[in-house]
Amino acid sequence: MKTVYAENKEVIRRLNNALYDLDTYPDTGNTGGLEAVLNDLFAADCEIHLAFPFEDLTGPGELYRQVFLPLIEAVPDLERRVFLEISGPAERGDWIGCAGNYVGVFEHPWLDIPPTCHFVHMRFHEFYRIKQGKIVEMQGIWDIPQLMMQAKAWPMAPSLGAELMVPSPAVQDGLSLPPRDEKESAASMELVIAMLDGLQQHADGGPEAMHLDHFWHPKMTWYGPAGIGTNRRISGFRNWHQIPFLKALPDRGDEAGLDFHFFSDGPYVAVTGWPNMQMTVTGDGWLGIAPGGQRITMRSLDFWRCEKGMIRENWVLVDLLSVYDQLGVDVFGRMREITVDRQVRRPSL
Repeated sequence: MKTVYAENKEVIRRLNNALYDLDTYPDTGNTGGLEAVLNDLFAADCEIHLAFPFEDLTGPGELYRQVFLPLIEAVPDLERRVFLEISGPAERGDWIGCAGNYVGVFEHPWLDIPPTCHFVHMRFHEFYRIKQGKIVEMQGIWDIPQLMMQAKAWPMAPSLGAELMVPSPAVQDGLSLPPRDEKESAASMELVIAMLDGLQQHADGGPEAMHLDHFWHPKMTWYGPAGIGTNRRISGFRNWHQIPFLKALPDRGDEAGLDFHFFSDGPYVAVTGWPNMQMTVTGDGWLGIAPGGQRITMRSLDFWRCEKGMIRENWVLVDLLSVYDQLGVDVFGRMREITVDRQVRRPSL
């Protein structure tokens, strides 16, 4: 007998398959199949929360017309490649978390990002709450800055970490997990929660109080969003992400009023929240923005992989464009300024 978690994975795999085998070419523009799949899988009033500039939408029709169709027009051979898919119970129901890349040849402008006419990749983390076989809520972050960088159109501070096409899990089991093991899932969750509780001790006891080496594997890899980058080992994580982050945002936390849901599946743990952190920009500032005491929230969709009682890999996507927007920085406006010679010319009114 199939569990609800296995049934939910089948729902998302139908979506994955539709976006992998899109029969969309410049000469036909045949995307009708995707629209039908979305209408079948999503509840008509599904809550859809996406990264800036898309923000909140309702139902599969808006998701198709405002999000997927423009991307498909820009990347006619669009292909969705999933490398991680986990399922489990959390607050407010059962969730599925997916990570992967949208890939293809970037032929036409998208969000005014100039096309490259080359192969591009854009990482995604997407979380779905499923009820009685229908998707009733979606939270998704697409790494749009990653696409800007490939188009040589990123107008903000360079990443401290490495920028790359983020890989699948080292053990290559992201799509082939065995049936849910409740004991292993609970142990993985306990490890990640303990690690996060340790991070909160920084304000009182400094870096030593976090006991990073108790939780993180010596060969850990932290796959951060474009704009921060990927870091290897605790030293890389500390130098290229954590120290700048905590200096600029020392009061980061999960205070009352935030929305976050943890779930686990064997060695994997995920958290989804919209938003799931809030903090004040002080210290040295962050991401090239001078500190102004601004109070901001942050959306982060994360996955951890545990191995032999330690965290070995961590995939993190943060909606950095939303952070810049809250700080009053128009990233898309700056991008248009530095790519004015490559922007599509529109007739003046």
